[in-house]
Amino acid sequence: MSNICNIKENMKNNRKELHVLAEIGNKEYKTSNYIKNYLKSIGVEFEEMLETAVVGIIKGKNPKKTIAFRSDMDALTMGDKAMHLCGHDGHMSVLLGLVTYLNEQRENLMDNIVFIFQPAEEGPGGAKPLIDAGIVEKYNIDEIYGLHIYPEIPEGYVGTRPNYFLAQVGELDIDIIAKSGHGAMPQNGIDGIVLASSFIGSLQTIISRNISPLENAVLTIGKMEGGTRRNIIAENIRIEGTIRAFKPEVYETIKKRIRELAKGYEVAYNCSINVEIRDDYPAVNNNEALYEEFVEVIGKEKVIKLEPIMISEDFSFYQKEIPGLFFMLGARNEEKGFTNGLHSINFNFDESILGNALDVYVKLLKHKKSLI
Repeated sequence: MSNICNIKENMKNNRKELHVLAEIGNKEYKTSNYIKNYLKSIGVEFEEMLETAVVGIIKGKNPKKTIAFRSDMDALTMGDKAMHLCGHDGHMSVLLGLVTYLNEQRENLMDNIVFIFQPAEEGPGGAKPLIDAGIVEKYNIDEIYGLHIYPEIPEGYVGTRPNYFLAQVGELDIDIIAKSGHGAMPQNGIDGIVLASSFIGSLQTIISRNISPLENAVLTIGKMEGGTRRNIIAENIRIEGTIRAFKPEVYETIKKRIRELAKGYEVAYNCSINVEIRDDYPAVNNNEALYEEFVEVIGKEKVIKLEPIMISEDFSFYQKEIPGLFFMLGARNEEKGFTNGLHSINFNFDESILGNALDVYVKLLKHKKSLI
């Protein structure tokens, strides 16, 4: 039977193997096979869900609850390649390490533990399809934990907060249909570029004038396309952006005001404006009791209470069904150069931090008397 030091070394090896298997959302076939083969090799029960999800379970001797731990599986697209630039290879390695440890501690395991290897966190989202497929009810999951490697806080620490932690997010596409004309005779056209420029400026007043300054929200326009030649009045303009907030009512106010402004501009400029808003992930909303327990177990000296962060995570869908806690695993090491942010082409981390995450999970289970 391996000791925990050997398991931590094995986690590093798993990370190296999974790193080169990088695949995009819902296409994680090689990654899924790697996980299934690993679970088979150590004799852990699992099932396949959706196309690539893998859900393992180790049953306790006297179960009073079922606790789930979730890892995402997918990589990011970088040009024509898929690359693990967000740490999901590390997340999977942590969960495989926990599976290995608990499998070797079956005699001491009281409660049922479910291991969720989830596809498509980066998009289009794998949590909700798993929930819709009945994962919570099938396994009678009572609570759930998830983590993310985070280079903004130092190695050896974890970061989280109670209640709203990560933002609700939506994608915004706006098509402005104006009227083309010769650049020398602007009176005969409806200038889509002038119109779009004014409209973008008006959109920025939503946060500053329609949302309380005590609330957190972002409306960013990151892309605008339009026009054909320097001397032609632009007819069709495409604007793309993102909406982020924590409270649903704030998010809905932003959506409502975008549509109202669009209608006003249609009248003012005699144009057509089509607004499409796609709601992506709800806000990550950490259960307060689980947060207090987490701080008690891990220790105030090791838990950094973070401010709310405007990034998003589909772990939030699980939290709409059951109590859940999501936390950040410190990865910053300036001496070794591990300082690049998530999604950076140079993102990386010291694999020793994977063992820190395993320690966190084991401490939690022992505190809960799920593991004795």
